[in-house]
Amino acid sequence: MSIVEVKVPQLSESVSEATLLTWRKKVGEAVTEGENLIDIETDKVVLELPAIKSGVLAKIIKADGTKVASEEVIAQIDTEAVATVAAAATAKPAPAAVPVPPPAPAPAASAPKPSAQPAAVSPSARKTAHAHDVDAATVQGSGRKGLVTREDVLGAVQQTAAASSVAPIVMPTGDRPEQRVPMTRIRQRIAERLLQSQANAAILTTFNEVNMQPVIELRNKYKDAFEKKHGVKLGFSSFFVKAAVMALQKFPIVNASVDGTDIIYHGYFDIGMAIGSERGLVVPILRDADQLSLADIEKRIADFAARAREGKLTMEELSGGTFSITNGGVFGSMLSTPIINPPQSAILGIHATKDRPVAENGQVVIRPMNYLALSYDHRIVDGREAVQFLVAIKEALEFPGRVLLDL
Repeated sequence: MSIVEVKVPQLSESVSEATLLTWRKKVGEAVTEGENLIDIETDKVVLELPAIKSGVLAKIIKADGTKVASEEVIAQIDTEAVATVAAAATAKPAPAAVPVPPPAPAPAASAPKPSAQPAAVSPSARKTAHAHDVDAATVQGSGRKGLVTREDVLGAVQQTAAASSVAPIVMPTGDRPEQRVPMTRIRQRIAERLLQSQANAAILTTFNEVNMQPVIELRNKYKDAFEKKHGVKLGFSSFFVKAAVMALQKFPIVNASVDGTDIIYHGYFDIGMAIGSERGLVVPILRDADQLSLADIEKRIADFAARAREGKLTMEELSGGTFSITNGGVFGSMLSTPIINPPQSAILGIHATKDRPVAENGQVVIRPMNYLALSYDHRIVDGREAVQFLVAIKEALEFPGRVLLDL
């Protein structure tokens, strides 16, 4: 017997523990190297834990729902059991010492057929099913090898709601119904971080407006050629990221952070992009954003958004960051005061671009305007720098040639 320990992967410094969701294998079942054994939920992501060796799952040390820490042993795999099982499978059967019993009679026509092996369920589908009180095992999977996806669950929810003409969430009956639902781990973490931010920073928000017409015209002119060459659509996010980086280079204090009584100036630009997912808000990081092209930024943001929906973002992608951007405009927000993502010192809020009357050269004209909001830590960022920072972003967007030419 050769035992290999199955351990919780190394979690980031900001994550102290995680929760085991559901074991995919039972004790005594064969496992293949690279096969997912269990999903592990942290306050940021759902991680898949693959088997590091092939063999047989010899022991489960930590059961479903257990809270675990980095490098904690949760199971054991017997790697030598593979050879034993394989040998038994290939060996010729010995002559039967006991007469073989006659086959059992066929079941009646009305008897139910044995249920098939349940299809695998993706982490995001499992979360969606739990939120809507749906048994994921009853949902027909459309993914590879019958994998049940989030879209499959949402489709089942919509079908159920349409058939019953009622909301899919079942509330208690009575004159004044209430329902108590425990927060998910990620929702608890979001609450802790928001309270931490407001308790430990002197948050102030300043605003400005930007005429998006030049960016819109530039995008409309080159979007087809851009997509044909780079294989990704040219959105507005890359322009905001580039404009923010240019402003951060001019005002490095906005890219700094507080550590006790020290100010840490970061000589790099790791931009967090806030993304709303089924599990809650996540902020993956665009590392060294100053070195990325518009195409690089669009590709990475699209990838982040897709994997956020699947719960596939890694701990490394969600850790760190020197400045953040949040776009409430995709949900129709007109104005907001975003909360800083600690230990960062500022966050840029983007909102919906709408046609509005503005004054230009003594004339009232209609322009696509966007309100920008900068929330900053007033302990180290003064109002003068915050206002000038937003003006720098405004100028970069109203004269996008500066973004492209790095002027």
